[in-house]
Amino acid sequence: MLRATATAGFPARLAAKRPRVATAATRVVVAGAEVRSMLFRTLRCGPVPVPRKKACFCSNSDAGSGPEAAEGAESTGPEEGEGENASSAIVPAAFRPEDCHTVIALPLLQRPLFPGFYMPIHVKDPKLLQALVENSKRSGPYAGAFLVKDDEGTNPNAVTNSESDNSIHDLKGKELLKRLHDVGTLAQITRIQGDLVVLLGHHRVQITEMVAEDPLTVKVDHLKEMPYDKDDDVIKATSFEVISTLRDVLKTNTLWKDQVQTYTQHMGDFNYPRLADFGAAISGANKLLCQEVLEELDVCKRLKLTLQLVKRELEISKLQESIAKTIEEKVTGEQRRYWLNELLKAIKKELGLETDDKTALSEKFRERIEAKKDKCPPHVLQVIEEELTKLQLLEASSSEFSVTRNYLDWLTAVPWGDYSDENFDVHHAQCILDEDHYGLADVKERILEFIAVGKLRGSSQGKIICLSGPPGVGKTSIGHSIARALNRKFYRFSVGGLADVAEIKGHRRTYVGAMPGKMVQCLKSVGTANPLVLIDEIDKLGRGHLGDPASALLELLDPEQNANFLDHYLDVPIDLSKVLFVCTANVIEMIPNPLLDRMEIISIAGYITDEKMHIARDYLEKNTREASGIKPELVEVTDDALLALIENYCREAGVRNLQKHIEKIYRKVALKLVRQGVSNEPPRDITIVEANEGLAGFDVAIKVEDENSRNSLAKDVSVDVNPIDSSLENINAVPLTTESEVGHNEHSNEAPIENFLEETTKVFNTSSAPEANRSAQRTTEALADKSVEKVIVNASNLGDFVGKPIF
Repeated sequence: MLRATATAGFPARLAAKRPRVATAATRVVVAGAEVRSMLFRTLRCGPVPVPRKKACFCSNSDAGSGPEAAEGAESTGPEEGEGENASSAIVPAAFRPEDCHTVIALPLLQRPLFPGFYMPIHVKDPKLLQALVENSKRSGPYAGAFLVKDDEGTNPNAVTNSESDNSIHDLKGKELLKRLHDVGTLAQITRIQGDLVVLLGHHRVQITEMVAEDPLTVKVDHLKEMPYDKDDDVIKATSFEVISTLRDVLKTNTLWKDQVQTYTQHMGDFNYPRLADFGAAISGANKLLCQEVLEELDVCKRLKLTLQLVKRELEISKLQESIAKTIEEKVTGEQRRYWLNELLKAIKKELGLETDDKTALSEKFRERIEAKKDKCPPHVLQVIEEELTKLQLLEASSSEFSVTRNYLDWLTAVPWGDYSDENFDVHHAQCILDEDHYGLADVKERILEFIAVGKLRGSSQGKIICLSGPPGVGKTSIGHSIARALNRKFYRFSVGGLADVAEIKGHRRTYVGAMPGKMVQCLKSVGTANPLVLIDEIDKLGRGHLGDPASALLELLDPEQNANFLDHYLDVPIDLSKVLFVCTANVIEMIPNPLLDRMEIISIAGYITDEKMHIARDYLEKNTREASGIKPELVEVTDDALLALIENYCREAGVRNLQKHIEKIYRKVALKLVRQGVSNEPPRDITIVEANEGLAGFDVAIKVEDENSRNSLAKDVSVDVNPIDSSLENINAVPLTTESEVGHNEHSNEAPIENFLEETTKVFNTSSAPEANRSAQRTTEALADKSVEKVIVNASNLGDFVGKPIF
């Protein structure tokens, strides 16, 4: 009975005691949850990690009141049974952080951990991670977080790379202890997930000695803030300034918005040390400045250090705002300009003043093809219509739009069916060929035969003629004369050294920057479908990794195939059967046999001495004299000089070297004439100007075309002076104007002008007209007395112009 009574009374006594214990435990858990909930909400770290069977504790770390011992008890879930588990609610006082004097040292690489803040770190050492896991299962899951010192000579603001991070993790024992700052933070291990460990800072600690090397375990002393006066004016003013600065930063930097709002709403619950730690923790200062705040135990000094950090953050925030405003204005201006341009296009389109880009392009291409729609082949018209339809469906900003636009531009620019009117007059062609070239009987005869056949047929066909011969015999220049004789457009391109087949056949449109071949460019340039195309240096074709151009020319120069020549870019057949191809080569043996078989060879052996004499006299000398600006009456090159020049200096088959020597002679003649005072400047007109008061006096006005001609008047022996009539009635009298004023010149070479003006003035100051006439005639004779000696080039003085004979 007593046992039953005792058994029944024990739960009652236990129930009587249980409200007191539960109340204390509830108070601690709720208070801790509020603090942690506020910090988690500030740092956006998610829900509060609460262990299943034991409460989490966080010291208040207030300097004035000291740490407050928290109590807690293990709780059981509702699913657990009663009995033995029910008795576990009665436990002794929980482990306090202040009782932890031996902790595992964790190195922090970037920033120190401040009390009241969370910090996730990665632990790469498996042994250290296992020790932390075992420590977290105990009643006191705490570790020490200490900032790593920088190497000597390194910049603390520089970003560390992964190699330096790995070197820190490789250090053990005393080597690692030397690299750690003495003052750190006692941190609670709140969660371990993989190698990620989440720490919550409690209060400051200082390393005293090393206990174990692997993992590094040290003894620590718990540090407290130095006593301070809460009513001190300096501390209050400093703290208010920190709060004000934080609010200013909140206006410019939205990154701190949640953190600052949470703390500023509960500033009454926090003391000055916590305010200093908060400001330093959320600032972006480097780790050494933050470590300086962490090591400072004087609250007033700590607040001042924090104020410096948040002031710097405020300046950075203002700079960030200025940069953002500048970029925003630039972007906004460009967007506004684009919007206004689009609006202007829309307004013009509605008013009918302007169409959009695609419509304007389509209209331009349709106008091009409309003029030659009757002559254009049907298959080309079909391709153009398909591409125009495709153009309307594409966006103007797409790459395919640009490809289609360029393709239509080339396709509509080709002269489909446009032929120039040919001249089938044989006599006219003979005159033009003889006018431009001497000799070349075989070439002229072949061109006249081509014209005769075309006249009898009523239309001409394209041919492929190859002119072969040594350099300088006129192979290239004859092409211009043939085109002029046939009244055809002329186009020339050289294939010397050409190694890319795309230059002949064009590129595929799939390539970036694709272009058609030379023949399509030729047709677009000349604007007719029957030009004369001169393919120069066909014997010097190259061959490379891009193909064999000689093989590509087989289709172009074959009369049976070029009626349907296919360019890779246009991808439509082009009729080249009306084109007259003239090729030039020095050595026909260098031309591939399949290509040589498609051409008609006309050999030009060269010129004999008699032919060179006629060419030099009728063509080369005449053109060179005109190019040098020398009048025919001032120079004479004798026949014996030309003969000596040909036989002793220019014995090659062509006349290019002969032309160079003749140009050399005329350059030296020009220099000799200029030294004698010859000039081709416009002549001066001498006009008698009538004075305002009768014929008492006359002035002479010299009309000078430019200022430089004034200086050369004394030297110019070719100046034309208007003869003065013997009677005063025929004198050209004009009113006196500013043109009669002749400026004085400081140069001595203008003395003849002054003498001439003085003599002329004396003539017209006399009252006798015959005397004036005689004086003017004497002045004219004086100017004409100075003559230029004619330069004669003969065989005797030829060496003075071209040097010693070569042969």
